[in-house]
Order: sequence, then C-alpha cells, then structure tokens
Amino acid sequence: MNEELSVYEQQVQRKLEHWRAGLLKPPGMIERTSKAVQSRINQAIPEKVHAAITSAVKGIVQTALFSMDYIPKSEPSAGVSLALRDKEAEDKLAFYKKLAAAEGAGAGAGGFLLGMADFPILIGIKMKFLFELAHVYGYSTYDYRERLFILHIFQLAFSGQTARPPLYEAIAAWPQTMRTLPMASSYAEHIDWRKFQQEYRDTIDFRKMLQLVPGIGMVVGAWANYGLLEELGETGMNCYRLRWLAEARDRGPLPRSGEWLGSKEDGEPRFTTPPLPQDASPSRHNLMKEGDSYEDRQK
Repeated sequence: MNEELSVYEQQVQRKLEHWRAGLLKPPGMIERTSKAVQSRINQAIPEKVHAAITSAVKGIVQTALFSMDYIPKSEPSAGVSLALRDKEAEDKLAFYKKLAAAEGAGAGAGGFLLGMADFPILIGIKMKFLFELAHVYGYSTYDYRERLFILHIFQLAFSGQTARPPLYEAIAAWPQTMRTLPMASSYAEHIDWRKFQQEYRDTIDFRKMLQLVPGIGMVVGAWANYGLLEELGETGMNCYRLRWLAEARDRGPLPRSGEWLGSKEDGEPRFTTPPLPQDASPSRHNLMKEGDSYEDRQK
C-alpha cells in the first residue's frame, strides 16, 4: 500500500482494484451468446439503417468533442481533496440521473417516435455529465486531449467485455496515451464509427427496446436512462480516480479542505491541467492547426 496516500485514497485504491477485476473479467457463456445474437441482429438490419444511426452518433459525439457546446461555465476545481471531489461528483451524478430518468419517462410515454428521439438526447445528457465531471476532478475541457479522455470513458462504459481491456489500459496509462494522440482536427478520421455505434447500441439495446413497448414505455424509459447514467457515473468517477492516484506521488499532500494551493515562489496554483496547445482557446474552437502534432506545438 502506498503510504503517501491518505486513508480515503487507500480505500479508493482498493475499490478500484475490485472494479478493475469485474470490468476486465472474461466474458462468460451468457455474454458470448448475447454478443452472437446481437451480431446476427446487426447483420439483419438494412445497411441504410446502420448508416443513418452511425451518422447520428458521429454527429453528436463530434459536436461534444470539437465544439464549445458542452464545456462547463465553471473553471476546473483546484486545491480540493479527492474525498470532496468525489462528493461533488456524486451530487452531479444524482442530478443527471434524475434528468435522464425524466427525459426517458417522457420519451417512453410518447410512443415509438419519441422513443427513437430519446437515443441522441440521452447521448447528449451523458456527454454533458462527463464534461462536468472532468472539471470536478480538475481537468479543463478546453484542452482537446481531455475531451478524448472523455470519449475513452464513454467507450469503456458502453463497450462489450472483449473491447474493454485496451480501453482500460489506454485510460490507466493516459500520460503515455496522450503522446500517441493525433491532432484534434484529424482524430475523428481514426474512429471506426460503425463499430462505435454498434458497441454502444448493443450495450443498451435490451433496455431501450423495452421502452418502445406500449403500456410500459414510461416506466421502462425512466428505469433504463437512470441505470445507464448510473453505470456511466461509476465508470467516469473511477477513471478520474485512477488518474488522481497515479498523480498523487508527484502532487504531494494536499492542505486542509478549502485551502488554496500556491507555490512558495510565485503564489501561482500548484496543480493545473497540462498546458493547452497554443490554439486551444475558445476562439479557435480548440482545434490544432492542420499538420501540427501536440509535441510540435510545445516547441
């Protein structure tokens, strides 16, 4: 056990080990059978339907990652213990679970068309929550690399068990992963959007299909959306906890709750997110110039 960690951080570390074991557990017979059934269903769906859903998911995710729409108005939290960050994260999660449940209930009560409309709206709610979560744990979403971290969290939460190990490893070793990231303006070209939407849809299909059943759609819609936000919240909080504990040795002990962290030399905040690319300001839409890698921009 790392003696430099607080008692609370040591407790979180043990919980993360348990979470990791469950997350990376090899798929059992039920999971393998379910995946096989989902694959046959996907093959039976007309290509035009796949293309339409893929385009919708791609548009929503790209809007979240490469625009200003989801960036919180509040600055990233600084100088706060992990325990207080977790408490704030839980409060935000409670709010977004209620929001998603209310939206799901309304969509479920509205029949098939509103039930289908719930699909992109729910993605938007999830993305907004993750952006808020990043700022709770002290990471600025003005930095496009933090938005890509959010995308990794989203995929980890809603991917099948065979896809989880590489996603988890990328998140657990994020400082190294960041060095391999392509420039922001071309990142979308590296994503297999068809596979992305199928993994996401396969993970939530059963619950969301029940939402379309007449007579129970309202109740199921609220239940489904609430549960999906709960799963996302657990994954998101644990991913940021992983980063917190990995950075704990360099960070050193925190002051008592509510105290500001400043350096002895100049009084500037001791803990900040990694430096932004020079053109990552809101006026430049957080995109790096074509042809520039992150390392180039730091020279």
